[in-house]
Amino acid sequence: MRTEFTRSIGHALLCSLMLLIAAASTAAAQSLLTRHVRTEVVSGEVSLMGLLPASQSLRLDIALPLRNQSELDDLLQKLYDPQSPLFHQFLSVAEFTAQFGPTQEDYAAVMRFAERHGLTITGTSPNRMILNVTGPVANIERAFQVTMGSYQHPTEPRTFFSPDREPSPAGLAVPLWHITGLDDFSIPHPASLRQSEATGHATGSGPSGNFLGSDMRAAYYGGSVLTGAGQSVGLAEFGGYNMSDVEAYFTAVGQPLKVPVNGISTDGSPLTCTGTCTTDLEPALDIEEVISMAPGLSQVRVYVARASDVDIFNQMATDNISNSLSCSWGWSPPDPSSDDPIFAEFAAQGQTLLVASGDNGAYGKGALGTMNIYPAFDDYITAVGATVLTTKSAGGAWKSETAWSDSGGGIAPSILIPGYQQTAGVITKANGGSLIMRNSPDVAIEGNTDNYICFNGSCAGGWGGTSFGAPRWAGAVALINEQRATNGKSLVGFFNPAIYAYGLNPEYSSFFHDITTGSNGKYSAEVGYDLVTGWGSPNGQFVFESSLHSH
Repeated sequence: MRTEFTRSIGHALLCSLMLLIAAASTAAAQSLLTRHVRTEVVSGEVSLMGLLPASQSLRLDIALPLRNQSELDDLLQKLYDPQSPLFHQFLSVAEFTAQFGPTQEDYAAVMRFAERHGLTITGTSPNRMILNVTGPVANIERAFQVTMGSYQHPTEPRTFFSPDREPSPAGLAVPLWHITGLDDFSIPHPASLRQSEATGHATGSGPSGNFLGSDMRAAYYGGSVLTGAGQSVGLAEFGGYNMSDVEAYFTAVGQPLKVPVNGISTDGSPLTCTGTCTTDLEPALDIEEVISMAPGLSQVRVYVARASDVDIFNQMATDNISNSLSCSWGWSPPDPSSDDPIFAEFAAQGQTLLVASGDNGAYGKGALGTMNIYPAFDDYITAVGATVLTTKSAGGAWKSETAWSDSGGGIAPSILIPGYQQTAGVITKANGGSLIMRNSPDVAIEGNTDNYICFNGSCAGGWGGTSFGAPRWAGAVALINEQRATNGKSLVGFFNPAIYAYGLNPEYSSFFHDITTGSNGKYSAEVGYDLVTGWGSPNGQFVFESSLHSH
């Protein structure tokens, strides 16, 4: 029987095997538990431009699988079952590692394997899930029995590198889960931020009626008691930021900036946006929006890496400082289950990950419709769509809301439907969702092109996208966690079980604004859950100050 909100390792293996059908010629060499070679490479769709130079250095993240997966699935179900005595009895990093992390012996064996094959260990992880190494292509090829080539990208004007077959670690008896860094086919990018001269309904308190971040706090919370005090929010960023832009924003809007912003480089990448960094648009707006929603946070932790999501997410998990996490970037991994062990640790530790659902409308619409939308459709995360908000006055209370036409949403291409979406009444004929695959998004919030932000040394209005939604909801979760702490309750943790439970509750309208108008090109906003706005946006003080749960 499927667990409450996640698939098991067995399902991950099934997905990997299904994906490998097209690569039958290389299947025999596959000894890892996830896929690494793109279908475009296996099928010969892309042209081999040449071999990577033997001396070229690559940085890899070697991931080991979790132990006791069935016991972890059982624990996660109990952690999010209000009737269980283990409800919200979240684990520490040490407890999670002891019960489910790779053994010290296995971790040491992988370290010896790396060193034996001329790979330099550059980082280890407290949960023993990730080993960071660097080494020349020649050594990597010998270690994993692959040939590294350069290929013409099928949709972008660039080349990418990739192995020619699935990696098979030479002489390593310890199983591996995934190796990140063997290809650069998909580079993380912001969730398609949009700028427009139009300012929507012009009901914001910023220049030309643009919305400020503080307008979101006024419209969706409408109170002053909760500020995020005692809470930390973590932001996943694939580029540096300049604090001068964040400071310029709060100066421009006439509001104090009291929240410390702490940068953490997870792979040695610069924390600031200088030199080859061309824009700090996404990181700057994420910081501005989350602080505006929760102006009393203890800190915002900005996790920066050049390309490795594994480095960012794993350090968020092992730091276990920020309980509300936001990601407004998207990419297309070779295997959509590759980050699941880390996402499972988030859930076990009570951490909430909010992810922008994308700005290309319905999934599958157009050439980019199914590209670069991960991790928005992963079943361990809360996907955030976008809406068009109208307030009663400039910077005033919520008045009405409709779906944003470019809000990403639809049916995941490779993730089976999680338990929280299987309850009768979630997927209906009206919303057109799938009873077999994961449906996205889960919630929504204002993201029309009527927002004011500062970046790259200047400030401007007319910006929008689901990129605004993830940090805004992350700030909202910080407010909920603050209230729960005040009431002596635990963290809200993985958000979806609570969201879907309340979505089917008779008091649903007390928790969410049910958005019933608008569409994203294929799916329409409907009464209840839909594949444009999920369950809707947060509805005022009740959802925050009731602490969401009665347990």
